Amino acid sequence: MENAAVASETSVRRSKRGRVLETSDVAPSKSGGSMEEKSTDQEQGSGDGSFDELEEILPKPKRKRGRPPRAAGLKECDTLFDAVKNNGKYIQYMVKKWVERYEADPKSALVEILLMLFETCGAKYQLGVASFDEINVDDVVVSLVELARNGMIEDHYNSKSRELKTFKENLALFWDTLVLECQNEPLFDKILFEKCMDYVIALSCTPPRVYRQVASLVGLQLVTSFITVAKILGRQRETTQRQLNAEKKKRNDGPRVESLNKRLSMTHERITYMEEMMRKIFTGLFMHRYRDVDPDIRMSCIKSLGIWIVSYPTLFLQDLYLKYLGWTLNDKSAAVRKTSVLALQNLYELDDNVPSLGLFTERFCNRMIELADDIDVSVAVSAIGLLKQLLRHQLLTDDELGPLYDLLIDEPPMIRRAIGELVYDHLIAQKVKNSQSGMSGGDNESSEVHLGRMLQILREFPDDPVLSAYVIDDVWDDMKAMKDWKCIIAMLLDENPVIGLTDVDATNLVRLLHASAKKAVGEKIVPATDNRKQYYTKAQKEALENSRKEITIAMMKNYPQLLRKYIADKTKVSSLVEIVVLLKLELYSLKRQEKNFKAILELITDAFFKHGEKDTLRSCIKAITYCSNESQADLRDFAQNKLKDLENELLTKLKSAVKEVTVGDDEYSLLVNLKRLYELQLTKSVSNDDLYEDMAKILRDFKDLEDEVKSFLLLNMYLHVAWCLQSIDGENPSETSLTALMSKRTMLLEQLHYFINTIPEVQKEGRGRNVLSSRVCIILAEVWCLFKMSRYTSTKLEILGYCPDTLILQNFWKLCESQLSVSDETEDEDANEEYIEETNRDAIMIAAAKLVASHTVSKDYLGPEIISHFVMHGPSVAEIIKYLITVLKKNENEDLPFLFLEALKMAYQRHLLDLSMSDYENLTNKSSDFKELASRLAGTFVGAARNKYRSEILKIVKDGISFAFVDAPKHLTFLEGAVLPFIPKLPPMDIAEILKDVQRRAENVNTDEDPSGWRPYYTFIEHLKEKYARNEGLQDEKDGIPVRRRGRPRKDANLQGKKLFEQQDSSDEDSISASENDQDDDEDDDDEQQPLIHTFRSSVSKLRSLRVQQQEANGQAGPSRTTGSNG
Repeated sequence: MENAAVASETSVRRSKRGRVLETSDVAPSKSGGSMEEKSTDQEQGSGDGSFDELEEILPKPKRKRGRPPRAAGLKECDTLFDAVKNNGKYIQYMVKKWVERYEADPKSALVEILLMLFETCGAKYQLGVASFDEINVDDVVVSLVELARNGMIEDHYNSKSRELKTFKENLALFWDTLVLECQNEPLFDKILFEKCMDYVIALSCTPPRVYRQVASLVGLQLVTSFITVAKILGRQRETTQRQLNAEKKKRNDGPRVESLNKRLSMTHERITYMEEMMRKIFTGLFMHRYRDVDPDIRMSCIKSLGIWIVSYPTLFLQDLYLKYLGWTLNDKSAAVRKTSVLALQNLYELDDNVPSLGLFTERFCNRMIELADDIDVSVAVSAIGLLKQLLRHQLLTDDELGPLYDLLIDEPPMIRRAIGELVYDHLIAQKVKNSQSGMSGGDNESSEVHLGRMLQILREFPDDPVLSAYVIDDVWDDMKAMKDWKCIIAMLLDENPVIGLTDVDATNLVRLLHASAKKAVGEKIVPATDNRKQYYTKAQKEALENSRKEITIAMMKNYPQLLRKYIADKTKVSSLVEIVVLLKLELYSLKRQEKNFKAILELITDAFFKHGEKDTLRSCIKAITYCSNESQADLRDFAQNKLKDLENELLTKLKSAVKEVTVGDDEYSLLVNLKRLYELQLTKSVSNDDLYEDMAKILRDFKDLEDEVKSFLLLNMYLHVAWCLQSIDGENPSETSLTALMSKRTMLLEQLHYFINTIPEVQKEGRGRNVLSSRVCIILAEVWCLFKMSRYTSTKLEILGYCPDTLILQNFWKLCESQLSVSDETEDEDANEEYIEETNRDAIMIAAAKLVASHTVSKDYLGPEIISHFVMHGPSVAEIIKYLITVLKKNENEDLPFLFLEALKMAYQRHLLDLSMSDYENLTNKSSDFKELASRLAGTFVGAARNKYRSEILKIVKDGISFAFVDAPKHLTFLEGAVLPFIPKLPPMDIAEILKDVQRRAENVNTDEDPSGWRPYYTFIEHLKEKYARNEGLQDEKDGIPVRRRGRPRKDANLQGKKLFEQQDSSDEDSISASENDQDDDEDDDDEQQPLIHTFRSSVSKLRSLRVQQQEANGQAGPSRTTGSNG
């Protein structure tokens, strides 16, 4: 019976090879997957414990007619390397033939496969069969390293050639196929794979990168294939054990039981041997290569380790191996960090693994949480997915989740979506893994429950609709309850309430309804990261249209009820009214719901006159205008008539308010109706000449009106003038319309000129910034642009051209400067004002810059004035001025040297004035502003712009030197502060010329009379010489003088070999390629950014109510990877 068992094994091996030969014309499957399918019968035991069925494990192969596959393309001279390089589909055939050769002549076959390993590394090396036993592994590997050092290898691994595009896959497939083909006898002879592993491990510790790459791939694949064989053997052991137990129950101690015991023992020994080989490769290869200088090698190591742990947990699911996944969470390469995170995701996805991961989770939990804010978006998204797994198993506390909620307003949408999914699963759906009942919570709960939990989150942002919109946007894709329109409406109307709504909840639910409806029809509810137009496929357009239809049908009958209920609530009515523009209005006609449509318009009109806030007024105008344009037939006529009635009623109320003010009554009614008129005029023309004259008269006769009232009077007058200008026929203008427009423009300009003359006097008396000053600056700039001379020159409207005189322009800029100079504290205090975005520093600078960019006024005065403020008012104003400079550069007729130099002179004069008025402590800050302006202006000439604008830069430098030497040494500090930053932008020839010119200017001057005054001169001379020498040196390098090499440094040609196989502490490439590591560090550390939107940080702190612990929002740069010392 023992002989039968042995014969069975032999027959199994022979029959399997025969089947491979017959089916090898089919492309092999990857990574041994097919082998497990082949061995299905081998793993299945007899149900009754019979042993006879083991005699024939595999079915007998069916013979096919025709020639074997080698005739289809293989030649007699083809080698194993050729199969890997070019003919991947013939690998199984070539491996089978090699195994046959190995069984016939083991030594020759072993030499053949080792030579194939060397060839895949790119080295041509010969091993003698006769002297093979005496050859030392270290000596061979040192010789291979010497070949690489001499450039005598060919890199197949990293080749971009088309014929080698599958080289890596073929190489992995070859070794996988070899292991599986040898799994019956050669795998366990302790010669073949022991020798192969020795060379693979030794090659993995060599300096040449391609050797390490190939050896790492082969070694990692060997472990993966060993695991496949070990799992097959494990199933065979289980089958044999079941059969043995069955025989023992029969109390039959015959030869069958003895044979089963021997088979069980043999299978166990083979599994033990396979695990020993896995440990050998892990210790000799993985433990060094997981921290290789090449991130691709590190990534392949971690990826393989993740596969090993999941597929063979009996050996690898322990802290001895898990710690490497934890350490590489700190790798400097984003790809390696992501690979580690994905490996951990696969681990935590299996419930059976979680108990063994307790200590690992405790040790590395904080790092997993930190990775959710990683500087690399893909790593952060993957880390958030890992945290979802931890939450599912209840391995994280709410306090540990605190910092994650800040990422709900992160800039990259992918991160926000991932966090939104986590918030939905954990806080809304509350999907939790329970050991007793499995998964609890989920999507089967009612919409009311989910909406109630969402409102609990939104309750933390009662006064910040922007943050609410971010949270809604992040969760929207996962939360179906947000699309349950009927449920939301019923909750707002208190129909069968499951959850009682507070006033704050109702406000948030209205905002949620509006935002969700916008998302459903394809509109954005948060600022986009780019301004590209969104394009939709036909199917997407149909889906959006269906969503619009669903919303309309759900809102059709209940919308009037919602408006009636909340029409008096200013926090809710704006969002409710604006839902109209998302509806498919034609359905009101098709469904015969004209009555509801008219009711909606009536209620919106009532809301317009009930409220005076900007958002509500703007929403009402937008809604009524949309209805008058998009509704059909009679409903359109009704909407248009309603808009006209609204206009007439507003004019009536406004005239009444004007009369009240003239008799000394309160100004509130006038202010509110002026706001309404302003919002209406932003959309359409409101023609009433009498009202215009009344507004001008009020401004002229009543000087004590509130500034806000004056602002809206001026705004409405400007809009009226603009609409009148648009209504004039440019081809055939009527004399009457032109005369009327000129008269109105004159009245408006008179008032504006009055204010630019009087407001500065008021500010001198102690009053700070006011809205009127900003409005006057902006309106005046808009009027000048509207009537600029060049627009109407040589046209029939030439009479309309206007250009302000120099005195008015100077007064205009003084008023602008006074508003630009307000403190940051004042700017922050005014941040919540209703129209602050129309009156802040950015708006004022845009208005002034527009005058220069459009050539409305002479740029010789205003241009330098604006540019001189480049660095004075924060980054947003600086960006506006930078854009203006870019626009000016595009115009070849612009005199850039004049503008820049005049700006520098103005900044210099301010600098001198500040020095005379400041103490020593403020001296440094005042000087830094002046020098920073010069640096920023010089910084606009970068790259190719240096050559393009060489003459302009040279003129700035020369004219600046001339200015500095006027009344020398009084202004010599101008050389160092303003001229010097432009010097590096010039070629050496120009610098030499400038150096001679500067020295010539001081030839006949006794500088010893005022050493301190002439010190800037000598400093400037020293810098010129230094810059000239440096640039001249760079020029010499270009002309042929040796320069410093970039990229990978050359290796020492005299590097001595090392007994690579005797030591496994570290690899030689760690020291030889250290500079590569440093270079990678420099590249990874560049340009670190903080990804969070800082302006929202103060509001996000409210999430502490959800047991959130706030942390600093620093972007996680890829930290230096650990080397194992912290394990």
